Amino acid sequence: MVTASEHNEQAGGVVAGTGQDLAKRNGRPPATVDPEDEPSVAWGWHGGFPRGTAIAGWFTVILLLLMTIGNHEGHIEDIYLVGTAIVVAWGLIHQHRKQRHSWRR
Repeated sequence: MVTASEHNEQAGGVVAGTGQDLAKRNGRPPATVDPEDEPSVAWGWHGGFPRGTAIAGWFTVILLLLMTIGNHEGHIEDIYLVGTAIVVAWGLIHQHRKQRHSWRR
């Protein structure tokens, strides 16, 4: 049986695990991000949009429920639309409650 490393050597070379490994193997210093190019590097994270995510989520719930209005002959698609809307709404409510109570832990 051929191991993964033997297979990689037979296929034409050794595969690096990360770009950092490849740079070390080639004798170059690993790439770093200059804090002047991206100031958020200093504190280590670029952030997110929690309020925008909630707005987009509730817009999706409303859109899914509006899609149930129409000339449907069968109602299987309505079940899936309402079910998906319930799951998304539950996730939004759960996330909101988790954010509100995170300071208590």
